[in-house]
Amino acid sequence: MSSPRSLALDALRRIDDGAYANLAVPGILGRSQLSERDRAFVTELVYGTTRMRRACDWLVERYLFRDVDPDVRAVLRLGAYQLAFLQTPPHAAVGETVGLANGRAKGLVNAVLRKVSDAGPPAPDAWPDEATRLSYPDWIVEQLTRDLGSAPAVAALEQMNQAAEVTERADGYIQDAASQEVAGLLAFEPGARVLDLCSAPGGKATLLAQRAPGLVAAGDVHPSRTALVASNAERLGRSEVAAYVAEGQHSPFRAATFDAVLVDAPCTGLGVLRRRPDARWRVQPSDVGELVALQRTLLTSAAQLVRPGGRLVYSVCTLTGEETGMIDGWLARTHPELQPEAPPRAPWEIIGRGARLLPQSIGSDGMYVLRLRRDSR
Repeated sequence: MSSPRSLALDALRRIDDGAYANLAVPGILGRSQLSERDRAFVTELVYGTTRMRRACDWLVERYLFRDVDPDVRAVLRLGAYQLAFLQTPPHAAVGETVGLANGRAKGLVNAVLRKVSDAGPPAPDAWPDEATRLSYPDWIVEQLTRDLGSAPAVAALEQMNQAAEVTERADGYIQDAASQEVAGLLAFEPGARVLDLCSAPGGKATLLAQRAPGLVAAGDVHPSRTALVASNAERLGRSEVAAYVAEGQHSPFRAATFDAVLVDAPCTGLGVLRRRPDARWRVQPSDVGELVALQRTLLTSAAQLVRPGGRLVYSVCTLTGEETGMIDGWLARTHPELQPEAPPRAPWEIIGRGARLLPQSIGSDGMYVLRLRRDSR
């Protein structure tokens, strides 16, 4: 039977080749015969090493005098993560990890990891810069520092280096506390027609369905993700949810059809990097502008679908100014028929007409939400 560290290394190599951590890890564990404790250890090794990749690279590069191939690099990262961040005893972290290296690379891995172990975890001021210490691309640290301020940005980034806690709803669905709060902000009367414009995988749609609407139309552009919404709704017994396939910008519904519309828009996801460890290395600065353009088109479509007197909620699981407060400013200029309603209270932080929840506030995902009501004229 494969060891936890060998399975973790397999997952890390797949992620380096482009796989998503949240798909690679369950796939590998599903084929294993590990105990629950060892399965949790694999997940911690993979998610933690992926999050702290940049920091781990710096820890080992101090003792490397030549380039190493990707397989050796993955072994070194895995060992460095155990030594510096898990405080695994050196005999286990070094000895077990060296055994994963191939052939002549064993000697190199052994020498480098022993030096990392002897040096111990670096003091905070020993790192070359904050981005390396926090293990994020430079641009993410710079972006959030500019948008949040230095201290809140660092606190948010540090919080997103912690493993995400599992939050289970009363119906058994696993959903972060911040996402549950967002769904709760969409006010409507029993029997209402509700639209979740970007619904996959269906967490918010099924939560909305618990509040006795007449219908929750749950859309997604991808058939496979729409099927996941339908599957989750069926599993939870939420017959009110009707999943459909369509682009959110080109809705199949007539104008003014819905009493309430949720636009949980695609975004850079810079508020959920703790549960999507590889996303910090995938998202690029150019993605911000592209996603803002998509968010605007989705909101334009959604505004037309809300009946007079109906409500619209915009939410994103990110913290950039462009996708949060600046979207609010754009809506105020281009859609005056959408008037703000009271934002949520603390621990949410008021930002313009909306509100922001930082990851460090309650140990949840980072979110932004804006509640609007279409005037009745």
